[in-house]
Amino acid sequence: MPHAIGTASMLLGGAVLLFSGAEWLVRGGAGIARRLGVSPLIVGLTVVAYGTSAPEVIVGIQAGWSGHGDLAMGNVLGSNIANLGLILGLTVVLRPTPVQRPLVRHEVPVLLLSTLALLLMLANGRISSLEASVLLSFAVVYSGWMMLRVKRDKETDVHLAVTEAAAETAGAPSGGSLLRLGTLVLVGLVLLVLGGDFLVHGATRLAKSMGLSERLIGLTIVAVGTSIPELATSAIAAWRGHTDMAVGNVVGSNIFNVLLCLGLSGLPGTIAAPSLLANPDLQALVAMTLLAVLFLRTQRTIRRWEGGALLASYGIYMAWAIARG
Repeated sequence: MPHAIGTASMLLGGAVLLFSGAEWLVRGGAGIARRLGVSPLIVGLTVVAYGTSAPEVIVGIQAGWSGHGDLAMGNVLGSNIANLGLILGLTVVLRPTPVQRPLVRHEVPVLLLSTLALLLMLANGRISSLEASVLLSFAVVYSGWMMLRVKRDKETDVHLAVTEAAAETAGAPSGGSLLRLGTLVLVGLVLLVLGGDFLVHGATRLAKSMGLSERLIGLTIVAVGTSIPELATSAIAAWRGHTDMAVGNVVGSNIFNVLLCLGLSGLPGTIAAPSLLANPDLQALVAMTLLAVLFLRTQRTIRRWEGGALLASYGIYMAWAIARG
């Protein structure tokens, strides 16, 4: 009984922390966008995407630097598939998502290029320390480019008025200094990481008590667990009307997972992984990326049925992954 109570407490506490952290992160991010006069999309691609990718980066660094590069690779592949299939799909089902032109012109090509870089580097079945350094360099360059875009993305009076109106109706703080808003974002990120950790540990304990194997637990709970911050943040952002921030979070997280997470994970040594033809998870990531890009480019708004298609694709992938062991 005490074990069951402890497990239930971890699950409940994790859920509460996730909701609170996502709520604060979205409110703080929307407030920062309003105060700086930049679009919520940019905030989603930078502050929010970096912050919610923290679990993947932490897990990847720990795995890579302890000699478990395969775990770091699996973490990135699983998280990116979950980001596109589960999180983007759920975001669109909650609220059909307008696609901003800057996302299509800038981030979609970067998303495709980062996936292509991963394919090319895995052509020989490994990512060397030199290739990891290249990925990390691209992460630095991309981040610097994003900062330049923030400076150039000062809104016109009309656009800023629209942003303020959207922020007010979506629950963004109506005032406050940048320090206060930044603190709100930071506290939100901390709560997200803690909540995700509590939820994963609680779910793992529950799965073990039900007799599930370590392999199945790792394939489902741990793989999705590092994407929980993105899931909570994107769902809250979509619910509050900040769909551009939600989509930016997903796209930015996938880019950073490949460039930053694998870059840092691979510095101490080689990360081995099968090439495309022998790697079903890499095949699934490529297919999911192409499907998401198709939906992002073909319509001005991603419709609910397209979100449903992404969710269904993720469900098929998970069933296939579990079946093949």
